[in-house]
Amino acid sequence: MLTADQLLDALLERARGVTETETVSITDALGRVLAAPQTSAITVPPLDNSAMDGYAVRAADVVVAGVRLPVSQRILAGAVGTPLQPGTAARIFTGAPVPPGADAVLMQEYCLAEGESVVINKLPQPGENIRRAGEDIEAGGQVLATGTRIGAAEMGLAASVGLAALPVFKRLKVACFFTGDELVTPGTALRPGQIYNSNRYLLAGLLKSLGCELTDFGIVPDSLEATKAALEGAASIADVVITSGGVSVGEADYVKAAVEKLGRVEMWKVAMKPGKPLVYGRVNDADFIGLPGNPVSAFVTFCLFVRPFLLKRMGVADVLYPAFAMQADFAWNKAGARREFLRVKIQADGRLALFPNQGSGVLTSCAWADGLVDLGVGQTVHPGDWVRFIPFSELLS
Repeated sequence: MLTADQLLDALLERARGVTETETVSITDALGRVLAAPQTSAITVPPLDNSAMDGYAVRAADVVVAGVRLPVSQRILAGAVGTPLQPGTAARIFTGAPVPPGADAVLMQEYCLAEGESVVINKLPQPGENIRRAGEDIEAGGQVLATGTRIGAAEMGLAASVGLAALPVFKRLKVACFFTGDELVTPGTALRPGQIYNSNRYLLAGLLKSLGCELTDFGIVPDSLEATKAALEGAASIADVVITSGGVSVGEADYVKAAVEKLGRVEMWKVAMKPGKPLVYGRVNDADFIGLPGNPVSAFVTFCLFVRPFLLKRMGVADVLYPAFAMQADFAWNKAGARREFLRVKIQADGRLALFPNQGSGVLTSCAWADGLVDLGVGQTVHPGDWVRFIPFSELLS
């Protein structure tokens, strides 16, 4: 068996990025991956501007608090004032360009308007409350790098330099199917021995949150021929084929055998809990990943391994998730022979609580938890110990 680190490294080595690109408007760019670096043709801000509502002055004109200055002009955001005459002040509003000659802006709370004059009740410091031209972005500077996954901030940044459209990689095509004669679709009455196919919807949610183009082949009967037919059809239309179930060593586990018939298996089994029976291979030009059938195992292995693999295939530059040191508020006395990932929740005091049932079929643990505690082989935990915590906020988008 591969270790978890070995599996992740091997998957990322095999992840071939999408090469086809298209141009989309920034309103449609959310979740897409930038295919070329973007630079700014303008300086942001374009002019020195006021960070506050108040009065623009020359610091040299206010040598003591209580100085009275005539107000020579009023400057709103979007307007440009005239040079500030010595011995005067300009009424100015947030975002308005600072008039030439002024070197400070006093907040209006420190000023008292009296008719056509203003009393300055605080000594200004040169540069006070002035946002300098280009302090955010210089003309010609890069604002977004190739491989950036576009979020709301990146959309706003692109708009701030006048970019109306962005070149992005085409969406990764992913096909899925699910094996198991015991599986039925929600909305259907259960017969004895049957269960609802939760993994279908779990996987659909995970893939759609990544922005993949998903084709769902549904539930496939437990036979080698049916599995081969589904796999062949999925591999013919998709960049990546993902399944759940049928990758272990049972008599009715046909997925791994089908991959070996149509392509090749390159990796099988990872030394971790939950999620040991994970398969990676190739069928024609498509990557194949077979997830375990137990829902928690499928969820955890997708988050830790499949997500980074898919992100790299999508063209994302930075695909690894961070982990943080946090204190446990639980005991774990079972020294495991495999690396273990425990479902935990952050409490009000900042410590981590453990879900009481860590079974690989207990999907409520994933809905309840805020993330995973990553335990090394043989590691035990006592309350107050520092542990390695991987938040779901870094794994589910």
